[in-house]
Amino acid sequence: MRAVVYDTYGKLPRVEEVSPPVCPPGGAVIGVRAAGVCRSDWHAWRGHDPVALPHTPGHEFAGVVTRIGEGVRDFAVGDRVTAPFACGCGTCEWCRAGDAQVCPSQYQPGFSGPGAFAESVAIPAADANLVRLPDGMDFSVAASLGCRFATAYRAVRQQGRLGQGQWLAVFGCGGLGLSAVMIGRALGARVVAVDVSADALARATALGAELAFDATELDETVESIVAATGGVHVGLDALGAPALADASIRSLRRRGRHVQGGLLLGESSRPALPMDRVIAWELEILGSHGMAAADYPEMLELIASGRVDPADLIGRRITLDEAGAALAAMDGPTPAGVTIVTIPGSISQGG
Repeated sequence: MRAVVYDTYGKLPRVEEVSPPVCPPGGAVIGVRAAGVCRSDWHAWRGHDPVALPHTPGHEFAGVVTRIGEGVRDFAVGDRVTAPFACGCGTCEWCRAGDAQVCPSQYQPGFSGPGAFAESVAIPAADANLVRLPDGMDFSVAASLGCRFATAYRAVRQQGRLGQGQWLAVFGCGGLGLSAVMIGRALGARVVAVDVSADALARATALGAELAFDATELDETVESIVAATGGVHVGLDALGAPALADASIRSLRRRGRHVQGGLLLGESSRPALPMDRVIAWELEILGSHGMAAADYPEMLELIASGRVDPADLIGRRITLDEAGAALAAMDGPTPAGVTIVTIPGSISQGG
């Protein structure tokens, strides 16, 4: 099959002919129809999040089941599916409690093994990890849910406990941040968008952000946010930068909640944070690491209600041959919105 491959960190990925994946017992092989290009893939390509080389990236995807392993009960060949980027083992105490996103034995396509920038990808524990797509949901839209949208939903709704009428500040308006803006508005919150890109801020405003601030001078930005809101109830670092995590915490009101959704890796993994304020104001610092398949129905119900439309997040669609260049382009500013790799048949509703 055709797949995007790199064998050296930072070297431009290329499309090669590789062996198709073996179907694991209890797992499934998915014929990929669409895959998202995410900054997490860029971190692996740059070596910030080491992977075994040579490697095929891609952890956001949707497609059609082409093979099922022994013991799979709930899915069949031909089913239209997606899966979380963090796939649980299905049997440990965390998986049994519905928290597969923190499973200590989790498998992440595109990190633990070959990913979805390919014509097929293997997923373990299919009954625990696959999510059946609603009728009529486009594969491109479904692919955009697997990491950024699901992470944003859990960050804002479940971890941040954002309530109607509360203030949410989103630091970084890429795919994760724009998803959070959209979800925050759908939950009835008032949203502040922060980014250095005028295009990203314009996109965030179009998606419902009430206030938008340039992040070039973060001290001034924090002052402006606090002056306008009295301090936000929930702050989200949606990019993954120590300065943004710090700014999010300093933008909170007393007993506010900071959620870390953007990855902090390598030298950034132990940021200096204003812990004096965290203690004195009883602030909360929470992580958001994707979302378990068991929690997808609530998110899909919100989408089905029409209160959010993830299709609005898609900035452009590209081919598999263009995926490597799109990943490398994340070294610098990228176009607003989510980039989706489509594989023949991905734009259609069928398999």
